[in-house]
Amino acid sequence: MPTSPLLLRDIHQPDAIGWWPPAIGWWLLAIFIPLLIGFSYWFYKRMTRKTALKAAHKNLLAIKLSAADNREKLRELSMLIRRVAISINPRQQVASLTGRAWLDFLDQSLAAAPFSTGYGQLLIDAPYRNNPVDDQEISQLISLCESWLKAQTHSAKKPRS
Repeated sequence: MPTSPLLLRDIHQPDAIGWWPPAIGWWLLAIFIPLLIGFSYWFYKRMTRKTALKAAHKNLLAIKLSAADNREKLRELSMLIRRVAISINPRQQVASLTGRAWLDFLDQSLAAAPFSTGYGQLLIDAPYRNNPVDDQEISQLISLCESWLKAQTHSAKKPRS
């Protein structure tokens, strides 16, 4: 009986598996790891901003209800606004601002420039005034700071330009 040439062949190993194209799991990892890193960064920034603003609202209420004199309240308001601005914005952009540049920065999130032209000027002028700051000016400044904090809360929902 004649033998077929196929039956006499030796057993061959299959070709080695190539590295390309990668399996579907590697493609999923390549997509999901950068997405996870991006989402984690965004979530961290959002929670940090939210926490800073929540703490600032509490501190502002404490300043408002404080029995301290107006000069002390003004100093605390100035420190609070500066801390919040530094914590929710890039430090290089905010930390070095003083005088009119500081007030212009604060005016960016409010209409009608109330810091540069209104009671917000107390933040830079009050230490150099001859007459002390009265209760009405402090209450106006506190309400202006409340408006600024609310604007920061709302601007977190909108993309910054």
